[in-house]
Amino acid sequence: MERLRVDLRKAINAVSDVVQNRPRPLREFDQIHMKSGDMVLQSEMVADWADGKRLAFIGDGDAISVCVAYMRKRGVLNFGPSKITVFDFDERTVQAVKRFADKERIEHLDAVLYNCFDEFCSATKYDCFYTNPPWGAYNNGESVNLFVERGVEAVGYHGEGMIVIADDDELPWPKQVLASVQKFSRERGFYVSKMQRKLHTYHLDDAPDLQSCNLYVSSLPGNDVNETPSLPATPERLANFYGRSQQLRVKYVREKKILNYGMAHEDEYSLEMVKDPP
Repeated sequence: MERLRVDLRKAINAVSDVVQNRPRPLREFDQIHMKSGDMVLQSEMVADWADGKRLAFIGDGDAISVCVAYMRKRGVLNFGPSKITVFDFDERTVQAVKRFADKERIEHLDAVLYNCFDEFCSATKYDCFYTNPPWGAYNNGESVNLFVERGVEAVGYHGEGMIVIADDDELPWPKQVLASVQKFSRERGFYVSKMQRKLHTYHLDDAPDLQSCNLYVSSLPGNDVNETPSLPATPERLANFYGRSQQLRVKYVREKKILNYGMAHEDEYSLEMVKDPP
C-alpha cells in the first residue's frame, strides 16, 4: 500500500486532541512530557517502525501510543501497529487510554495496570516494544534496564524495541547510561540496530535543553538460549529509581475520580460574582 503524505495540520490537531485528554505529569515519578511537535514526528516514526505488528508500550506517560492509534483512526496515517497495549503503573494513564479508545472506537488500543517491579505476565505475544522510562541519571541506567527487560519479555526475546533515552554531548551521565543499556541489551541477546540522535525535547524546567534519542534494539538469531522466566525486581535494583534518593516504593498511582483532562478542574479555580448594583 502506498503511504499517505502526512498532512501536518491534521497531525498536529490529532496530537492536540490526545494531549488535552492525558493526565498531567507527576514529576516525582520522572513523568516529563515530550513537546507536542516532537510527539507528531515520534508518532509517525513509531507507526512506520511497528506497521502491522503487535506493539507493547512499557509505560507511556507521553501518550505516544494513543497518538499512533488515533492518527491512523483519523486517516492522518494509513499505516501503524495492528495491536497496541500500554502497560503502566499509573491508573490515570491506563483509564485515560481506555476512555479515549472507547470514545473514538479504536478497537486495537488497550491498557493494563502494571508495575515493572513485578514479573511480566501477558497472554499476548508482542512483536516489538516501546519505552520512554526514567532515564537513570543516578543509578547508571538501572531504571532504564528494568523497563527494557520487561520489553524484552513482552516480545519473548524475539523481536525489536525502541528505547527513548537521554542524549546530550555536554553531560557525562547520558553517555554512561547509554553504554549500560547497550550492554544490558546485548546480554539478553539484543543488538543495537539503529540510533536516531537528539530528536526530542521536553517540558523540563531544570534542564530545558536536555534531549533524547531513539535507540533501536533487535534480537539476535537463535536467541532462545537467553530466554529466562520473568521475575520480580530485587530491592537493590530500585535504588535512586526516579532520581537521587528516590527509590521505587509506590505500587500504583490510583485515580481518585474520573476527570475530564481537557477541562479545568473544580479545585483549580473559584468564582467571584459580579455584585448587584445598589
